[in-house]
Amino acid sequence: MMHNSPKLESLILDLRDRVLELAPDMMPVFDVYANEARFGASVIEPDLFRLPSGGRVLEIGGGMMLLSCHLQREGYAVTSVEPVGQGFSHFHHLRGIVLDRALRGGFGPALVSIRAEELEFDSEFDYAFSINVMEHVADVAMVLRRALSAVRPGGRYRFLCPNYAFPYEPHFNIPTLISKKWTKRLMGKWIRSSQAVLDPEGTWMSLNWISVPEVRRICIEELGLEPVFDRSILCRFVQRAVHDHEFQSRRGGWIPRVIRGLDRLGATKLCMKVPVVCQPAMDCAIVRV
Repeated sequence: MMHNSPKLESLILDLRDRVLELAPDMMPVFDVYANEARFGASVIEPDLFRLPSGGRVLEIGGGMMLLSCHLQREGYAVTSVEPVGQGFSHFHHLRGIVLDRALRGGFGPALVSIRAEELEFDSEFDYAFSINVMEHVADVAMVLRRALSAVRPGGRYRFLCPNYAFPYEPHFNIPTLISKKWTKRLMGKWIRSSQAVLDPEGTWMSLNWISVPEVRRICIEELGLEPVFDRSILCRFVQRAVHDHEFQSRRGGWIPRVIRGLDRLGATKLCMKVPVVCQPAMDCAIVRV
């Protein structure tokens, strides 16, 4: 089960009261992304333990800035890159509420409002990460290249995102069919009427169909580096499907039921045996040499 930081929970509760007061219609969105911040924090926690005191951290795709603010309050020097891209304009209001609270509390991170492809940092950070961002960038290879340039030699860029080699689209909770083009052609009505996202058309347009084979090819052929994929990401998602009620509600009734059934049978213990290319999500780390 996901470990929750008491300090992060305290910040989420504080911000939840502010959102309820200032933007009550945004509460469902806040709850979704607060839950993603919890998950992201639990994933990168071991990496953060390796950083020096006051280590410089870059979050690429800060969203409503909750995780960046939490890390800044924990003593890291955080810079967050967030342009609020296509399909995610709703972040603007929530981000304002979160940043106002952080600035008043003295733990506001630096904010750079540019696209990930426009990063121009040179060896400035000890660590960089993204949570559910890389599937929305326009140029995967360029972002990987610029993210690595931003960290110091020996530093790493770690990102979590869907793996579209697996036939499932998590934003819309639908199966995928051969390609993005064919999926839209056959599932277009479902996509346009989706209640799973606030801006179905914008969100769909932003998806780049990133996959494990594509990332591996870019790293080896263009960057000369070997990416490391963590197989345990599937186990993490299985645990979320079993224990995380908010996550369950976004995945529809049948997916959590199937996973809970497999878990009771003990089949989910085999998830560490599943090759990363066959998993629905990827957890990738690239180290700058």
